[in-house]
Amino acid sequence: MALENGIPDFNITVTGNPARPGIVFLHGFLGSGIDWMPVSELLDDRYRSILVDLPGHGGTWLPAEAEPESFFSATVDALACKLKSSFPGPLFLAGYSMGGRIALALLLRHQELFVKSVIVSASPGLAKDEERRERIRSDDGIARKIELNFEGFIDAWYDQPLFATLKAHPLFREVEKMRKQSSPANLAASLRLLGTGRQPSLWNELKHNRVPVLFFVGEKDVKFVEIGHQMVNLCPDSALELFPGCGHTLHIENRGLFVERLKAFFNIHHTSNKQT
Repeated sequence: MALENGIPDFNITVTGNPARPGIVFLHGFLGSGIDWMPVSELLDDRYRSILVDLPGHGGTWLPAEAEPESFFSATVDALACKLKSSFPGPLFLAGYSMGGRIALALLLRHQELFVKSVIVSASPGLAKDEERRERIRSDDGIARKIELNFEGFIDAWYDQPLFATLKAHPLFREVEKMRKQSSPANLAASLRLLGTGRQPSLWNELKHNRVPVLFFVGEKDVKFVEIGHQMVNLCPDSALELFPGCGHTLHIENRGLFVERLKAFFNIHHTSNKQT
């Protein structure tokens, strides 16, 4: 689906029991809503899974004329409107990496929509203007690599230490094959519009949270473990849960534990005790 007047028209796949509460799943960069299908299948009939294709991914496209300065916030607000109109009733929220950043913004700005949330391997963005400007320059360079040599970019992307545990996982080749089927032009545009440098910092908004939230991080993902501790210290009604032996893609590396913890959190009354 394309965009109208610069506002995303989201392609969404729905699975599970339509009579049950919905879980909104937001995928990471290079992915699509279908990435969450193996997780949704393990939820049985307890929930309805709402698998969203974010702009530039899957069936949600991007126009070249989208406004970089405002597109992240426009995406968050448009998704909130879509969820409110199409999926009334109690909603849970889960997002990974890029989808985790968008999920966190969605949670903080539209708290009335959600019962609980799980944020996976994600951050509230960059706190300083100069950090964001530098990240925009870096992401522009990465976007050019995507446009010039997409397969070479994919190979280099997964050579990052961030994905070392994923590369050693039996599912890596399947993940890599799926990524290479994506549209390079759309992914490059998405990075320029929704990259971390284009995201308004959410660090100062964390203190306003009133929705129970868990931050899931792989114990080997050192950078995001530190970010997770910082977020928990600032965010009311939140806790950090580490996944033993996992890196950035913990929901793939240990899918069984991910689903177990997700269901445990969504199924029980939340307490605000901090955990590590």
